[in-house]
Amino acid sequence: MHIEILGTESLGVRGLSCVVRVKDRCVVIDPGAALGYRRFGLLPHPVQVAAGEDARRSILAALGRATDVVVSHLHGDHMPLADANPYQLSLAQAGGALRKPRLWVKGLGGETPHIAARRDALCDLVDRELPPCQGQSHGPMRFSGLMPHGVDRVRMGTVMMTRIEDDGEVFVHASDIQFLDDEPVSQLLDWAPTVVLASGPPVYRLAPRDVDAALARVRTLAEAVPCCILDHHLPRSRDGVDLLDMLQDETGGRVRCAADFMGLPRRFLEADRQDLYARYPVEPDWHERYALGQATTEVYRNCEPGRG
Repeated sequence: MHIEILGTESLGVRGLSCVVRVKDRCVVIDPGAALGYRRFGLLPHPVQVAAGEDARRSILAALGRATDVVVSHLHGDHMPLADANPYQLSLAQAGGALRKPRLWVKGLGGETPHIAARRDALCDLVDRELPPCQGQSHGPMRFSGLMPHGVDRVRMGTVMMTRIEDDGEVFVHASDIQFLDDEPVSQLLDWAPTVVLASGPPVYRLAPRDVDAALARVRTLAEAVPCCILDHHLPRSRDGVDLLDMLQDETGGRVRCAADFMGLPRRFLEADRQDLYARYPVEPDWHERYALGQATTEVYRNCEPGRG
């Protein structure tokens, strides 16, 4: 089994995209990439925009080799969108690569009509129906039932976890569970993974008691799983990065972020957006010109925030 994480917050973008290769399968999970449109009142810094460009290229290259594509839920940082903004992967970019592989897409679980329309747009693009696949198995892959996106099934909808087994190794992509509910953690423990890739809790918007409860669930999982890769919502803030480091120390490295797992430099660009603007000022009309194809990220590609 070979696991490659393509785009997530410790790699500079929003998302939880990865590719898993087992025998005759090349499975791309959550082929989306985005940037927080506004954070601290600021549009994405061009350093982030450059990271987004790189992540989109990596995802498109992986889609070109994919035998299977899984979409855990229908948010714009997890799937290509018909109405993508300049910092998201669009259906127009990904369309050709999505027509060939098998597609496994979570069914609707109380989502709004706006979110449901994204599923319809994907079906239209590939010109075939995509039956809900939660609770099903296919070859080395197994899909969970619908799990809460955090805790709020009504406002945020549901997600689907994916289990892939190969020669005694078990990888689970746990998407946006955020460790805010017991149900997905119980399913993870039942599945007995050797590697988990999951969204950690969004500590920047949680009450302290909810953070404590989420960390307790992480610790429970880490006791049973040799490698717990926590990313996505957790390192969007410096407080989250500090908690990630604390968990990594506590567990002897069983908990880590995606950049550490991949052996790549940490790039917590979302957490450091203010620092990027302070270090590398941006022309007031840069984003408008970028959206029109009149500005590029080239001069920002060697710029980095001051902290890892």
